[in-house]
Amino acid sequence: MSLEGAYEHDNIFAKILRGELPCAKVFEDAHVFAFMDVFPQSKGHVLVVSKTSRARNLLEIEPQALQLLILGVQRVTRATQAALQPDGLTVTQFNGAEAGQTVFHLHFHIIPNYAGVAVGRHAQGGMADAGELAQLAKAIAAQIS
Repeated sequence: MSLEGAYEHDNIFAKILRGELPCAKVFEDAHVFAFMDVFPQSKGHVLVVSKTSRARNLLEIEPQALQLLILGVQRVTRATQAALQPDGLTVTQFNGAEAGQTVFHLHFHIIPNYAGVAVGRHAQGGMADAGELAQLAKAIAAQIS
């Protein structure tokens, strides 16, 4: 999918936001929703999306919605660091299929990095255990202030 086009209202993140699909929720407020990636690149991989914008990528989001989203990303990143004590954190997002984007609802990845442990490739790992994701979500959520 190119950088331009119409928002698809039935994308997987839209379905999660509408409560049509389950997820391991980490955090939610009026503007931001964070949940565990079911295909994690590392232990504790979290996705953060806007609840108010229907932007497919960073180029389309409204400035006010972006400001609230990035503040949510920072909040969840801090909580991930506090809960999991990784040696580093990668925060990233992709714009367009050629850049690696697979779900066309703007989202940020928070990927903990652990010394000596290779990070998996984006959208190419196996599905995580739902119970483990729920435990990680709970641990990270407990650190959000």
